Formats: sequence, C-alpha cells, structure tokens
Amino acid sequence: MSAEATNPEAHPEARPELRRRGRSRLDLRRLGRAALLGPTSRDRLPDAIGHVAEAHRAHHPDADLSILRRAYLLAETSHRGQMRKSGEPYITHPLAVTLILAELGAETTTLTASLLHDTVEDTDVTLDQVREEFGDEVCFIVDGVTKVEKIDYGAAAEPETFRKMLVATGNDVRVMSIKLADRLHNMRTLGVMRPDKQARIAKVTRDVLIPLAERLGVQALKTELEDLVFAILHPEEYEETRALIAAHAGERDPLPGIADSVRGVLRDAGIAAEVVVRPRHFVSVHRISRKRGELRGSDFGRVLILVGENADCYAVLGELHTCFTPVVSEFKDFIASPKFNLYQSLHTAVATSEGYVAEVIVRTRQMHRVAEAGVVALGNPYTTPPAEAAEGDEERVDPTRPGWLSRLLDWQQSAPDPDTFWTVLRAELAQDREITVFRADGGTLGLPGGASCIDAAYAQYGEAAHSCIGARVNGRLTSLSSRLSDGDTVQLLLSHDAASGPAADWLDHAKTPAARIAISGWLQIHPDSAAATTTAARAPLSVVGARGGGANAVADLPDAPVRLAGCCTPVPPDAVAGFVVRGGAVTVHRVHCAAVAQMRAVGRTSVAVHWRATADCRVTLLAESFGRPHLLADLTEAIAREGVEVVSATVEPPVEQRVRHSYTLQLPDAMGLPALMRAMRDVPGVYDVSRA
Repeated sequence: MSAEATNPEAHPEARPELRRRGRSRLDLRRLGRAALLGPTSRDRLPDAIGHVAEAHRAHHPDADLSILRRAYLLAETSHRGQMRKSGEPYITHPLAVTLILAELGAETTTLTASLLHDTVEDTDVTLDQVREEFGDEVCFIVDGVTKVEKIDYGAAAEPETFRKMLVATGNDVRVMSIKLADRLHNMRTLGVMRPDKQARIAKVTRDVLIPLAERLGVQALKTELEDLVFAILHPEEYEETRALIAAHAGERDPLPGIADSVRGVLRDAGIAAEVVVRPRHFVSVHRISRKRGELRGSDFGRVLILVGENADCYAVLGELHTCFTPVVSEFKDFIASPKFNLYQSLHTAVATSEGYVAEVIVRTRQMHRVAEAGVVALGNPYTTPPAEAAEGDEERVDPTRPGWLSRLLDWQQSAPDPDTFWTVLRAELAQDREITVFRADGGTLGLPGGASCIDAAYAQYGEAAHSCIGARVNGRLTSLSSRLSDGDTVQLLLSHDAASGPAADWLDHAKTPAARIAISGWLQIHPDSAAATTTAARAPLSVVGARGGGANAVADLPDAPVRLAGCCTPVPPDAVAGFVVRGGAVTVHRVHCAAVAQMRAVGRTSVAVHWRATADCRVTLLAESFGRPHLLADLTEAIAREGVEVVSATVEPPVEQRVRHSYTLQLPDAMGLPALMRAMRDVPGVYDVSRA
C-alpha cells in the first residue's frame, strides 16, 4: 500500500497553498535523523520541526514558537532511544502528527499538546510536569489524549473504551483532532503490521473514527483515512479504482478547460475569484463509478471557486447559471442551511457546449478553511483556561461543541450496557444529515434527518416525554410517528396523567439514541403496559342510554313519520331537506349533507320540512382525543354539566394513541350546542369536537 497514492498532497491541484509554497513532502527518515542530532543552537528552533514552524506561521504569522521549541525538546528527550515498528525514531511520530495539524491551521496550544501527546503514556513524564512547564490548557488536552490512547481496540473492549473517547472528545474537541491526526499517521505507516491487525485497525477507523472526522468537519483527514481504509479492506476494488484513475491520467482532461472558461466569465463580470480543479480522491471516484457506470473525463474532479464574501458566492452562481446550462437537480445551498459539521458551500453542476457536465463548488476562503479543517479551524474555544480542569473528572463544556456531540454525551450516560451503547453509537454516527426544528416556545432542537415527533419530545423533555400524547407540526395536529422536516415548528402535547407511558411501537419510529434508550427502559420497567399496547384491537365500546322523545322536525306530508338523518344530525335552526324513504317515512338531512346531493342526482324529490316551536333536539357529535385513563368519564361529566342527555356513546379502539368518540345527545335547547362543544373541547386530551 502506498501512502502517497492516497494522500491528497499527491494531487497538487487539491492543495494550491502547497503548490504555491513549493514545499516538498515531509521525509520522516531524514526528520528522524535530525531529531537524534538535536538542535545546533539554543536560540533557534530545532531543524527537525522546521516544517511544523513553517506550516504554523503560514496560518498564524504572529504565533510564538518558543513554546513549540520547549515542547519538542521535552518530547525528543523523553522518546530518545524509542523506535517505531517501522524502524524510525519514535519522535518522528509526534512530529508527523503535529505537522498534519499545523497544515490544517491548528493553534499553538493544540500543536504543543500534539508534540507531547505520547509522553505521559510512553515515557516518565508526568501530567504535573506538563502542567508546570506548559500550563493547564496543554495539560488538559494531553491528559484527554492519553486516556484515548489507552483504548484497547479488541472487540470486547470497544464499547466501553469508545464511551471514554466520546467523553474526552466532548470535554475538548481538540483531543479528537489530535487523535484523528494520530490515526492518520499510523494508517500511513500501517504496512509494517500483520494483515490481520491492519484489517482490525482499519475496521475501527471505518466504523467510528471516519464518521467522527465527518461529524467534526475535518474533511482533509476524513478523505485520506477513507482511501487508506479502502486500500486495506477492499484491495481489489482499490486496485480497479487506481487503474481507472491512471487510465484517465493519459486522456484529455476537460476540467482545466472548463476552469479557464469559468475564470473568463468571472473576470468579465468583475468578480475576483480563485478557480482550481480538485481531483476526486479514490473513494469518491469509486462511489461515483458505482453510481454512474462508465465515467467521463469531467467525473474525475470538481471545479472549486473561492471568493472573498458570502454575497460573491451568489454572484458567481448567477454568472454560472447565466453563461452555462445549469443542472438544476444538482443545486444545493449549504450557505443558507449549513451542514451539522459547520460545512458551508454552494453546490451546482453546469453543462458545457461539448456535452461535459462539471460539478462546481463555490465558497469563501474562510468557508474553505472550515470545510477542510472543521473544528481545527476554530482555534482555542476557551477564553480563560480552567484552573483545575485536569485534576478531576468534572466536565467542562466546550462552547464550540457541535449539537450532535452534546446529544451523544447526554445519552451515553444512560445507555444501559456497553453493547447497547456500541450499537446505538454506530447507528448515530452513520447519520449524515441533521435538521433543525423550532419549538412552540421559540427555542430550537437539532435532530438527525428522519427524526419523528417522538424524537423531538425526548430531545425537549427527556423522560417527561413518556407522557406525550400528541403533537402539532406547523399548527396541524399529527401523530407522534410523523417525520419532521428541516424548519418545522413542533408543539408537543403532554398528558396530565403521570402514570401514562410510551407504547411499544414508539421504538419503530424513534431514531435518536436518547429516545430509544428512554423508551426501552420504560418498557422494561412496565412490561404489563407494553403487553397491553400490543394486544389485538377490541371492538368499539358502546354505551346506550334511555332514548328521548320524537324528532322536533315536521314534514309537509300529513301523518308521515319523521326521522333525523344520522349522517348529518340536523338541529334547529339548520336549513334542512326531507326525502321519502322506504316505508313512507321522511328522513331529514342538512341541505349541505352529501346524501342530499346523491338523492337529487338520482331524481328523488325533496319534501319541505320545518322545525317545531319546541327548542329541544337530538344531535350526534364526534370527539377526537388522545388516549388516557378516565377520558370517557371526564367527557360524559362535561356533557352532564351542560344539562344534556346522552342517548348513546361509542368509543373506538385507540390508533396511534388517538381515540375517536361518537355521542348521540338530546339537548333541551339547540342554542346550547356551541357551548356544549366548547365544554367538550376543554376536556384535557380532546383536540377536536365536530358534528357527525
């Protein structure tokens, strides 16, 4: 396996800043010899970290390099005599890790901790010495990396050790930045290990570390890790992809010509922009070949346009879509709606007159830095280092901590066992999209794509969401299983009954770890309740009371019996129409009832109907509610308080926690119907009451 073959630095177009500076790839063997010789002067940086200093100053011109000199001297002295399995002096490893981070733009504190990240674990240096020499901030990061480095990647140990890694990452994301750079250098030099060990480390990298790199937005590390893992776990497909790229290298590449055309368009429009061609990395080429089949020349890379301001991005987009033929389905605006990992760009695709389709990415230079380096580009997230952060296990909250990481830290504490934690962690990291929904009180909730109202309930209320009985999404009542979309407004409805709990089928719709763990825990504690929710639906419950007197409607047919239609239950002063049915009876409907239109469509003649002078009437009402104990009793009590007689009542079996009630009522006065319906709607759990 060739590290150069999969390293983005092997493609100078992908890293224009390297091409401009003309710096060669770091020679680890030469650097190792320089490390053994040590510095030639106490007043200047050791030659061995010259590359690090140069890369660091490129991003931070005013950085104080003296602390890096002291950190290097301590690391080199401590690791002196230690060798890597590849035969190189061990100091080459922390130097290489630090150089990776320096190229990404990491600040001085991170680089200092990176140089020292193995000293506490592998040498006689103690945390107290690190704190005394370099301060609390460096000590805290080194301690976090040391705990992560102690992870045993054996199958049995993975769940609990990755739980510790997650906590260390949450306390300071710079810990995981160093870990990712550490893993990248180890993967570059993995060829000295046995094939079985290579495969084991590659699988862990694929399952956890690459998704974490994606979540932290460190695309530069993520893409190279993907290529290295691809080469180890899928060697045949890797060789096919490498041959495909090699064959393309000998053909005419249309992308440079397209980039020249784009430069001309933007120059004529007066937009200052840098236009470069970024070759796809190996895994990207493999994925697109599986998606599109035979690849054309423009499929092996993308055109990247860098501008100064956000407004320039949209100006560039307008020029592209004006001067080229846009592929509308490929347009995505990640500036207005950034990804959960801080990523911002405009994505589009344009077709040229020669028939090529080129994918184009438009972003500002600051967006580009964040897109490549993610959280590494955020610098030091703390304004005041905590005085005693490294002495205890107390958590300090990173103000730049992504929302998804906060959620992982919340639910990992309640994960019942390591296997559950491991399963749910991998499922959570596999989510590649996040949505933001608005709460009714004006707050926001960050949820993974595909989340339901159940997930929103547990994200907002925690275990109190066990009593959730429904939700309104964008003002409309919906079931708890409904999926949410980015920008939805969610109002969650909770039951007043403390004994209520989730149904077993909630697990079919819950996507977030917090929701699934909380629901599973409740169902284990209340197995009888869980069984009750899975029993077969019972027949509707019917309650029939004493029937009232005759209808108070009179038809213009002498001696004809009159019945009020059950489909629309007319009451005074509704406008009504009557129709003679079998047996000579007259059935009375409201004039807007669907049955009236059907009768007239088949040629039936209506009969004039008027109301008696008496005010009493019979009506059927439908009540829609969320299921809860004592609901039927509360509804009938509300009806009785209005002085209304219940002729009959039917309660249908619950469906998704919702219950439908049908009441036939005898009212002493039709004018009291609106007040009765309001009283029924005021019963907790009832969300709608309507005429049948």
